[in-house]
Amino acid sequence: MILLDGEVNVAYHIRSIDLPEESQQHLANFGLKVGTTVQLISKTATSGIVMLSSSRLAFDQSILRHIDVAKCEESVEKLPLSELKVGEFAYVDGIFAVNESKRRLMDMGLTRHTKIYLRKVAPLGDPIEISLRGYELTLRKSEAQMISVIRARDKEQR
Repeated sequence: MILLDGEVNVAYHIRSIDLPEESQQHLANFGLKVGTTVQLISKTATSGIVMLSSSRLAFDQSILRHIDVAKCEESVEKLPLSELKVGEFAYVDGIFAVNESKRRLMDMGLTRHTKIYLRKVAPLGDPIEISLRGYELTLRKSEAQMISVIRARDKEQR
């Protein structure tokens, strides 16, 4: 299957890249090479945004249709913190902000594998309040969109 036909929020292993050697080397400099795990986080008919470890890369169909992928066997659903529902638990997977913003979020305790609980969402959806590390933290929706989380399974809830 080609990456252009992939589903959003599903992890894929790259099986092959059918592009000239120079293009493959350029993609490899970004970390996109055979054997790598990627995830489509947004997609249109002619382009897509790919999550690759902690980077987001945007490609058009001229690249996406030349990347052959296979669905990962055990795919974990990663989603932005802003899409979590009130009352759900999750673990922080990554922060996709840059420089000062990322440092500030990490200083507030939002680090990888930290368990969080979505307590409240304001009536208009912004801001949100989460519990983590024994305290409550209020974030803007724009900040929460930059935090990738993995929902906790039911048995991990408390």
